[in-house]
Amino acid sequence: MILTLLIGLVLTAVAVTFVARAFIVSRMQTAETLVQIGRYGFGGYIEPRETPGARGFIDDVAAIVGTFFVDRLNIFDEEALRKQLVMAGMYRVSPRMLMGYQALSTLAFPAAWLWLAIATGRSPALTIIGALLAGVVGWMGPTFFVRQKADARIYRIDYDMPELIDLLVVTVEAGLGLNASLQLASERLRGPLGEELRIALQEQRMGLSQLQSLENMLNRCPTDAVRSFVRAMVQGERLGVSVGLILRSLALEMRKRRRALAEEKAQKAPIKILFPLVFMIFPAMFVVILGPAVISVFKALG
Repeated sequence: MILTLLIGLVLTAVAVTFVARAFIVSRMQTAETLVQIGRYGFGGYIEPRETPGARGFIDDVAAIVGTFFVDRLNIFDEEALRKQLVMAGMYRVSPRMLMGYQALSTLAFPAAWLWLAIATGRSPALTIIGALLAGVVGWMGPTFFVRQKADARIYRIDYDMPELIDLLVVTVEAGLGLNASLQLASERLRGPLGEELRIALQEQRMGLSQLQSLENMLNRCPTDAVRSFVRAMVQGERLGVSVGLILRSLALEMRKRRRALAEEKAQKAPIKILFPLVFMIFPAMFVVILGPAVISVFKALG
């Protein structure tokens, strides 16, 4: 009897070990790959892939659910989601993990609303409508967040490009080569543009050519400023034109583009302020200015 119990405990421990390993093996392999790449490239800090605690467990569950939806239902565009994640700088989130979060939030938001509606005694019609709206919000919420983050990151890269061009002009005209200038700029710049430069330099160290790494950078950040920079570098490399001259002309173009963007936003400001001015500011002013007069008139008539 005791021997049978011991054998059962050992088999249970082995089964639990295999199940736990099945959950974390993919994350372990990804972390090992990142460490191997980090030995060759930029010497900065590499955030560990392992996410301890409940967050790591939720990530694993989302990845499993997303894989199920991709393999069985085929209702997601995985390539479009991957492009959005890359533009948003969320390199540690896979498209299937995002799909899993989308499916889980579609179930979790209506469940939370139903619990709240039952606890507060809402009417059945309001409960059903709120559950449907919560499902729509849960379905669209993760992708909307990724798009907003991608737009903000792309705008930041586009805004910081003139500083990069100025830094490259100074370093190239001082005698450094383009690769050395890019390395120096990647160490000085912070934010999304610095991250993209470090990724491009990492790709060069892993075997890609300079033009290929810059074209990959354009694919990750399809903005007008990055497109102009990459095209200028490609033309200078293929035609043999001086890089310093190209960068100086490009810096002037970037400054003009930033000024035009600022003027465009200034022209849009009156239209954007029209709604709060008419529906919020004017009513408050009328209440403050005309309120005492109206009260005096009513008292006189009464």
